[in-house]
Amino acid sequence: MLHGLPTERDVTPFDPPSKVTLVRETRPVSPMLFPDGHEGWLITGYEAVRQALSDTRFSNRQDLGILHVPFPTPGMPEQTEPSPQTPGLFISMDPPDHTRLRRKLTGAFTVKRMKALEEGIIEITERQLDELAKLTPPVDLVREFALPVPSLVICEMLGVPYADREVFQSNSTKFMERDVNLEDKMAAYMAMSSYLAELVAGKRAEPGDDLLSDLAKDEDLSIEELVGMAFLLLLAGHETTANMLALGTFALLEHPDQLAALRSDPALIPDAVEELLRYLAVADIFFRYAAEDIEFFGETIPQGSSVILSLLAGNHDPERYENADTFDVHRNARGHLSFGHGIHQCLGQQLARIEMRAGFEGLLRRFPSLHLAVPAREVKLRTDMNIYGVHALPVSWK
Repeated sequence: MLHGLPTERDVTPFDPPSKVTLVRETRPVSPMLFPDGHEGWLITGYEAVRQALSDTRFSNRQDLGILHVPFPTPGMPEQTEPSPQTPGLFISMDPPDHTRLRRKLTGAFTVKRMKALEEGIIEITERQLDELAKLTPPVDLVREFALPVPSLVICEMLGVPYADREVFQSNSTKFMERDVNLEDKMAAYMAMSSYLAELVAGKRAEPGDDLLSDLAKDEDLSIEELVGMAFLLLLAGHETTANMLALGTFALLEHPDQLAALRSDPALIPDAVEELLRYLAVADIFFRYAAEDIEFFGETIPQGSSVILSLLAGNHDPERYENADTFDVHRNARGHLSFGHGIHQCLGQQLARIEMRAGFEGLLRRFPSLHLAVPAREVKLRTDMNIYGVHALPVSWK
């Protein structure tokens, strides 16, 4: 039995922790002792993770029971009662509440709608590459490219002034840190919520041509629900893609044979994006709560158990992918778990794919001599954050 969930990447910066891999090989649905003494469960096998993601007995609600965290959080007090439900935050809801709110957004994220936005996303990417080219290397690729591109895209899509990005980015970073104390985390959350409340109230009074304005016109949604939905869209819309762009570039630079394959055949980029999503899975762990006693893959998971799903371990399962720990841009990686599965599957997955395809294609085309400006071991990994990636990626070019 694991005592807490290991987070340090002790094999490579891209592979699951070795103890998690060992658990997957021996018992893919296994009990785990949480730091607060709770006996919960860890699911690591591909098929088990996939089925758990679509099994309604595994609840997303945080108000059903106490949320037990699988790693130490020194700044946070031990939780003694369930968290209240946050209005609008449908990622933490079950049907019918989840269905009602998510349905308000499905029209905005259809494949057809995303395809219509692709040209604008490519233009944003190229403008940011122009700005990058003006700089004297070495530069931090996170600050100068990986973070601005998805931030510009989501701000334009939602109708959030890009000039306000430092406010929401600094607060979202603080909110996502694992070791931040409760007071600071809540202050960051309240600052973001206050900002968004003012923003959506303005859009309800004077709608513009953007997604938040469209939502604000819906009288069925309260201001509190609009704020929760805006918070989720803004956070998910830039944090995950920014980290995929940065960590994906790091992975490519650390695999020169794969990088060379992409440079010689850019038509491989869509497949490479799927493989990077599989291989890296920056949103590594999902939380679930056993709403009843669950018989699952030969194990009995008691009602009230906290259940951790490791998407990264599932994506690296050799039962699903041959040579699963190998990064291979020629692989057919479709079916990976990085966007989740079932009713909670990521709403913005097509948007993320378009941003990554444009980002990697443009970066490799415009900077053919791109390389790390520091030894790989000096790249600071985001093992302290709820979304994995790198804090900074110093790069250079000729």
